[in-house]
Amino acid sequence: MIYKTASQDPNKILVRFELPSAIWAESVYLVGDFNNWDEKAHPMIRDRDKGNWYIILELERGKEYQFRYLVNGREWHNDWQADKYVPNLYGGTNSVVCTILEE
Repeated sequence: MIYKTASQDPNKILVRFELPSAIWAESVYLVGDFNNWDEKAHPMIRDRDKGNWYIILELERGKEYQFRYLVNGREWHNDWQADKYVPNLYGGTNSVVCTILEE
């Protein structure tokens, strides 16, 4: 799931990326074009109460970012609630988050 909220910087938006606890994992990383598809740049944190994995990023407002979740260093997952999906070079799809905050 993706949750968007206003940032203190009017040119940015806070985006909470969340992977549900239904996905069993020892580790989850958020990987996308905002981090040059670096598989270790954005480790996600496990919520102790709900069991969900999450991370909050401050991204530039008005852009689209492709991303995926890397689970246990080998399984790629899309976000089930992404704003849209686009084909990738590997015959699959990437999730997309649009950083427009709807009032």
